[in-house]
Amino acid sequence: MKVVKKQNNSKMCIICGLYNDSGLKAPFYELEDKRVATLFEYKEIHQSYPGRAHGGMISCMLDELAGRVIWAYEPDTLAVTSSLKLKFRKPVPYDVPLVGVGTLLTNSKRGFTAKSEIFDQDGKLLAEGEAIYVKLPPSKITDVDMVEQLDEYLPDDVTEINI
Repeated sequence: MKVVKKQNNSKMCIICGLYNDSGLKAPFYELEDKRVATLFEYKEIHQSYPGRAHGGMISCMLDELAGRVIWAYEPDTLAVTSSLKLKFRKPVPYDVPLVGVGTLLTNSKRGFTAKSEIFDQDGKLLAEGEAIYVKLPPSKITDVDMVEQLDEYLPDDVTEINI
């Protein structure tokens, strides 16, 4: 699927934060069909049982994917998670390339729903989620300047993502 835009990262987010030493530093891309995708790897620091990523880290990625998909439609919209329903289909390994995808399901003035999925490099579905978000102005989310926190951008040469 063709990449049409790379989204910004933040500074300290556990999923996308470029300065978080324990984080994934995951890049996110808007695709031509309005889905959002990422190419990432969990590391050993993110494990639960040996060889497996922790369910909490899997949940974080599924939440991030679903939450970021709104920016493909409304780039300035911020929202918070109201609920997140998850299914862990297969063990999610660390230290191997993974692909994540977020898809918008519904959108209204007050909120949106989205689904998210994590696949291995062979296209096997490992985990999936469905989330409900409430749209809020930045002042209702934090006192920190959100523009300053979300303005980290590292260009790369990713032009297609196989999903």
